[in-house]
Amino acid sequence: MKQYKVIFIFLTAFCSLIPSFLFNQWLETTITVGINPGGLVWNSINNKIYCVNWSSHNVTIIDGATNSVITTVSVGVNPGSLAWNSFNNKIYCANGSSHNVTIIDGSTDSVITTVPVGDIPAALVWNSTNNKVYCNNHGSNNVTIIDGITNSVITTVSVGDGPGPLLWNSINNKVYCANVNSSNVTIIDGATDSVITIVSVGNSPLALVWNSFNNKVYCANYESDNVTIIDGTTDSIITAVTVEGSPGALVWNSFNNKVYCANSESDNLTIIDGTTDSIITTVTVGGSPGALLWNSTNNKVYCANYGSNNVTIIDGTNNSVITIIMAGDGPRNLVRNSIQNRTYVANYHGSSISVIRDVTGIEESQKLDASRLTPEIYPNPTKGVILVRCPLSVKTVKIFDISGKLVKEITTLPSFTRNDGIEEIKISLKGINPAIYFLQLGTEVKKFLVVK
Repeated sequence: MKQYKVIFIFLTAFCSLIPSFLFNQWLETTITVGINPGGLVWNSINNKIYCVNWSSHNVTIIDGATNSVITTVSVGVNPGSLAWNSFNNKIYCANGSSHNVTIIDGSTDSVITTVPVGDIPAALVWNSTNNKVYCNNHGSNNVTIIDGITNSVITTVSVGDGPGPLLWNSINNKVYCANVNSSNVTIIDGATDSVITIVSVGNSPLALVWNSFNNKVYCANYESDNVTIIDGTTDSIITAVTVEGSPGALVWNSFNNKVYCANSESDNLTIIDGTTDSIITTVTVGGSPGALLWNSTNNKVYCANYGSNNVTIIDGTNNSVITIIMAGDGPRNLVRNSIQNRTYVANYHGSSISVIRDVTGIEESQKLDASRLTPEIYPNPTKGVILVRCPLSVKTVKIFDISGKLVKEITTLPSFTRNDGIEEIKISLKGINPAIYFLQLGTEVKKFLVVK
């Protein structure tokens, strides 16, 4: 495998001090966490951010409203990744060197239990249809499946050599496991937990992302310098797109149906059209980009540049670089708090989290124009109800199924009006079957998932 290149790009003091209001994003604060922070997850129910600290063997929990540290929870040895189960409000933490998963209560932040898994658990994904958590075991070449209610191990599924990233496809209820050393992807049935098939991809697949519009799975192959595209229905290879210099991260933009691929050795992003799978353009970012995040509130893509200690922010519509925000030492993971529209950046070598704020967050809506605020819906996935934050100008809500059929229309909105020109609407989903739906509020459309 190619050695991961680290290039330090020194920006001038002038660039780092450009007034942030010109770009509507700024570095709000820096939070001290444990040693070598990595995986991040946001709990939208309690508005908390969880951060694993690899060398401190613990998880730092941050209040999403105040950015203050709530507590630190001891877990296993070398925690590396996290997943959140919104049904039971549990956080799962994979501990690479103690070969287990710590389960944390999202309300009390106390440890519920520890579940033994395979060797070197390194990635987690939650299947909300069946309420299961899948944990890859990089050293034992299998995936452990944990019951989201009982916290017990359901089964263990053999996969390829060196399993890495995991992905869940909610349309077909499939779990994808990219096997780094065997250069293939194992596809698992989410209902039966049996292996459906194994698909050959490029060398060293390091990232997966799902395009739900076209039901495609994109796999970034680090050593092959390409992205393999898999049909989510037939499990066949559609095509492979050549990119530049060791792709290692992916994200999907549902507004414009674009897939972004971070190329760590060429210091750029390849932007792929989600419909045609052709390359739209390539955007230069910072040194050794290694993590991506899409902000659905304002259609921006955040790229963490590990080698240059900054985050590049890209306009999702015109593909141009909006600004560059300095972060800490070795930014390598991102998560978004959509309530305050904050992006949290885990700085691996800096033992800190950089918090980037955007003025188009819900709390800043009155400073801009409440009538222009992009609505937010939560929880997502959901069961019986969905909450919507939207401008007061929105008077009608429509819900469509994936075929475009109108399944519910609400013209009298039960709401709680806030003082900042935003109202919060509670919508009953009684009678709506589990599936993917689209919620229309005025001219805005939001996708959400109803589960059992």
